[in-house]
Amino acid sequence: MTTSALRELEIREQDSLLAAMRRITDNSREVALVVNDAGELLGVVTDGDIRRGLLDGLGTDAAAGKVMTRDYTSVGPETDRAAVLDLMKARGIRHVPVVDAARRLLGIHFLDDLIASAPRPNSALIMAGGRGTRLHPITQALPKPMVTVAGRPILERLVLQLVGHGVTDIFISLHYMPETIRRYFGDGRQLGCRIEYIMEPEPLGTGGALSLLPQRPAHPLLVMNGDLVMQIDFGGLLDFHRRHGCGATIAVRPFEMEIPFGVVRSENERLTGLQEKPTTFHLINAGVYVLDSKVIELVPSGQMFPMTALFERLLSEKQEVGVFHINSDWIDVGRHEELRRARGES
Repeated sequence: MTTSALRELEIREQDSLLAAMRRITDNSREVALVVNDAGELLGVVTDGDIRRGLLDGLGTDAAAGKVMTRDYTSVGPETDRAAVLDLMKARGIRHVPVVDAARRLLGIHFLDDLIASAPRPNSALIMAGGRGTRLHPITQALPKPMVTVAGRPILERLVLQLVGHGVTDIFISLHYMPETIRRYFGDGRQLGCRIEYIMEPEPLGTGGALSLLPQRPAHPLLVMNGDLVMQIDFGGLLDFHRRHGCGATIAVRPFEMEIPFGVVRSENERLTGLQEKPTTFHLINAGVYVLDSKVIELVPSGQMFPMTALFERLLSEKQEVGVFHINSDWIDVGRHEELRRARGES
């Protein structure tokens, strides 16, 4: 939110209830924020607060400070979108101010803004059919994408991120314990999207479910693994794919690995150099892709087919593949150590 837009929400503690009502009417956000001259957020005033004040006998000339909620719910600037949504859901509220350590007002989250974005025509396919055997015993009773991180299933976090970037037509491929996922998400309406399910009669790998789509998408399709805890700009990824005109785009992220030994360089059986425990850098597959319809047609029907095989075929045919770099948080929750890291336990 811009500074000017934020100012349209602000009032002072001594302003009248009538002034607060006008501010709420003018900003169309159903809230006014009470700040002092130092920019500190003192309280929050809603229509309900004003109505209760009037019913208690206050006049419209009474100070807004008499009805404001001083014990308001707020977050810091570091709090991510999913955490804010969790907080709104838990508290049953539609707006959460953003303040710094000194309680100075920095911004505000609105529920409507978090769950609504400019709609995109693109669909998404989330691969959620794997057994997750490396996460036993947790996944003996629960599909891996339904494992919780910060109180929310991984799969729900992905769905909310997609909706937040305007992607509301979502397919989820299922195989292992499908009814657990169906019961939780239903048709997706409660999350602001439409969810269709694709049943894999047998595990088809990371790419095989593409052949089971009910129809080829008219627009580039987002495809992702269902066990990823990440913050990624799906809109930016789709825009990148469109700008570069490739049939497929793969998201990658940097990965560094320290070799725990001294590395020796030699030539003609003579030492030419030593490097003690060097760190090597690589780009790794982030498990998120964008595919055009013509590329999806290359996937064999009803067969085990890893996504890497699709990209290897594209390269063998000299087709250009885009590479989209992500540098934000990303964890592939495939083993217990990754799950502990995603939960902040290690």
